[in-house]
Amino acid sequence: MSHRAPLRKRFALCVAILLPVGAVAQNAAAPARTKADTAALHRVLDSIARTHHGVLGYTVHNIDTGERFALRGDETFPTASLIKVAVLVTLFDMVEKGEIALDDRITLLKVDKVPGSGTLQFMHDGLEITVRDAAWLMITISDNTATNLLLDKAAIRKVWLKMEALGLPHTKIHAKSFLRITSLAPDSSVKYGLGVTTPNEMARLFQLLAEGKAVNPRADSTMLDFLAHNEDGHMLQRSVPGVSAPHKTGTNEDMRTECALFRLQTRVVACVLTKENVDKSWLVDNSAQVAMGRMGLAIVSAWPRRAGTP
Repeated sequence: MSHRAPLRKRFALCVAILLPVGAVAQNAAAPARTKADTAALHRVLDSIARTHHGVLGYTVHNIDTGERFALRGDETFPTASLIKVAVLVTLFDMVEKGEIALDDRITLLKVDKVPGSGTLQFMHDGLEITVRDAAWLMITISDNTATNLLLDKAAIRKVWLKMEALGLPHTKIHAKSFLRITSLAPDSSVKYGLGVTTPNEMARLFQLLAEGKAVNPRADSTMLDFLAHNEDGHMLQRSVPGVSAPHKTGTNEDMRTECALFRLQTRVVACVLTKENVDKSWLVDNSAQVAMGRMGLAIVSAWPRRAGTP
């Protein structure tokens, strides 16, 4: 029996010897990016949007392959709590500029407490928390009182200026939660509520976070960790458990919104915004949430997942 290597192995060895070391390393480190059948995915998502009883817009963007498509991508939608991502980015921008520190203390007073989501409204007056604590609560459980405490630090107009500096002129928070009297844009507040954005702009904000360009790589990594611990998984994530997806949701009676960064073998940003929904229930199977779950499953299924995920 011959001890010589098979012809294919000998040929591969010759190629490895002849190629520069850097070229071999580069080829090993840069596997081919798998592209999706975006035409088919686009048709599926548009079909879900058409059958939804309300107005639905979305943007899907694979950061690593460049694939991108949208429906009503430049149309303005109410955000509800999704706009809190803009507050978070502005806050961390101020931290990097030395205008505020994450360890700064905030004292909770009775006058600060507002209803809706969150736990701070039930805590005792005089409680002390840090800026980091408030930011964590704002993102992970969408705490409205925490959001308002942070807006005492990062003024509403500062959020506007930061979003404009990032090229997102339609992404604005109008007022503190449950305090429309504080609105800087009363007419827009009446029309959109807490905040306004477009699918394209919110997708762009998540892309900037993924690329370390919203503030800087260190700050953006911390913010993505906050977003990865968001406890609301009833929309885009409801049918894809186990997939890492920093995300933020927003809910109101007649609208549901969410933007997520799906970490598959490639990074896919998906933003779905709805308004004027017929189903105004607060059930977990609200029709908008079910539709968004179907969209999330279709999006995640279009590209290969990381090894070891369901």
